[in-house]
Amino acid sequence: MAYVITFLEGLISFVSPCMLPLLPVYVTYFAGGADKRQRTFVRALFFVLGFTAVFLLLGLFSGTVGRFLQEYAVVVNLVTGALVVLFGVHYLGWIRLPFFKENGGTARQVTGVMSAMLFGMIYSVSLTPCVGAFLGSALALASSSGTAWEGALLLFTYSLGLGVPFVISAVLLDRLQSVFRFIKMHYRVINTVCGWFLIAVGVLMMTGLLHRVMTLFS
Repeated sequence: MAYVITFLEGLISFVSPCMLPLLPVYVTYFAGGADKRQRTFVRALFFVLGFTAVFLLLGLFSGTVGRFLQEYAVVVNLVTGALVVLFGVHYLGWIRLPFFKENGGTARQVTGVMSAMLFGMIYSVSLTPCVGAFLGSALALASSSGTAWEGALLLFTYSLGLGVPFVISAVLLDRLQSVFRFIKMHYRVINTVCGWFLIAVGVLMMTGLLHRVMTLFS
């Protein structure tokens, strides 16, 4: 259940108002040459591997910290759950957290696969203020998992949710323009649904119900 949630959080991060509009900019830096589509695919893949590596390390750290806090599981669930609820309230626009803001930066030129991977690692840091609500929720789940490897696996699942549609969109950008326009036109509805989704996850974490559901599906 937790993996489904983190995958959805990664997917929602992809369609966030500060991620999706910049996709054509990033793809432009990946493309070039006669083998444009193949080159774009390979570089986009290494870009995803770059930010996945960083998120895996974050997941390992969160899971390790959570393992040492297992004795205080109730307090950890209350604190992390309350933070996720706060992220949801921010996403609904009821409050504004200053450390979550739109990322208006532009990509630097990518000249090869290693450059794309390095760009992905740098991007993971610059992405944090933009999708911090969902990344923070995934890290909260990782910290409550109690093991370093499970924390890493949860963040890997988050990276899949963010990375898979990124690679597909990078290759099929021209064909998906109408889909992207539809998403942009309905950002208000999407943000409302995402906000309540985060609040629901936070409440489940605070009450311990999420752990019970995860146990049932494990």
